[in-house]
Amino acid sequence: MNASKRIKRRRPLLHIMLIPAVVLCIIFSYIPMVGILIAFQDYNPFRGFFRSDFIGWSNFRFLMSMPNIWRVLFNTVFIAVMKIIAGTVAPITFALLLNEVRVSGLKRTIQTIVYMPNFLSWVILGSILVDILSPGDGVVNSVIKALGGDPVFFLGDPKIFPYVIVISDVWKGFGFGAIVYLAAISSVNPNLYEAAIIDGATRLKRVFYITIPCIAPTIILLATLSLGSILNAGFDQIFNLYAPITYETGDIIDTFVYRLGLVSMQYGPAAAVGFFKSAVSCTLIVLSYYLARRLAGYTIF
Repeated sequence: MNASKRIKRRRPLLHIMLIPAVVLCIIFSYIPMVGILIAFQDYNPFRGFFRSDFIGWSNFRFLMSMPNIWRVLFNTVFIAVMKIIAGTVAPITFALLLNEVRVSGLKRTIQTIVYMPNFLSWVILGSILVDILSPGDGVVNSVIKALGGDPVFFLGDPKIFPYVIVISDVWKGFGFGAIVYLAAISSVNPNLYEAAIIDGATRLKRVFYITIPCIAPTIILLATLSLGSILNAGFDQIFNLYAPITYETGDIIDTFVYRLGLVSMQYGPAAAVGFFKSAVSCTLIVLSYYLARRLAGYTIF
């Protein structure tokens, strides 16, 4: 019996196995969508969703009148775009370099070490970064002072803070992200490399003329799908690293919603920001899947 017949025969069992996941999805993803009503209400927690006063688009007009909303939107897009670019280039570069390592034991060791930070939360990594980048006795500033430079307040300088966020995010995730590209590289036909060696191609030429073109569909696919997260600049990371002094360049939509809704208790405007972000993200996700299908032939069906 071939695979398609086995799947068809076991389809009822597979549907039954999906029931717990569907139930959890409904409970945690669809039922909470009732909270969208808050964006159109003068929400009162004691009166609930259905008894609070309906005020239409007033919360959205209030948001548009806030002087810092455009700065927050710019920060979000700027940081997210930099993360997408750096988070694409770094794993590809690392995968290409690691693929040239011929000692298998050393290769596995390096790969294990660099993707370990991916399994640590930003609560832990945030504390580590605060110690490493401390202007007083941090390792980085100790090296800078030893070379004759002045200490830099990496987490307190608004001009530097966004770049610290991007670099630390790449440091956390590039090792794990490289696994996908290493898998793509391993699927390249070795006969192409053998033919290139016979023709006298150097390692660098083999990388540029064989490896990169062969993994280009994977690069395009992952880069395109990342468009859907362009408004997700990393709440947990920034929340654990930023301070009021860096709000100017480090405040993003998620941290702004947190302060607006949970700290200032302005539930309506906070929900309006969340609704706006969800609408834009949904549009970008649809666009990213369309581009992935057109450019890389990717389809979920």
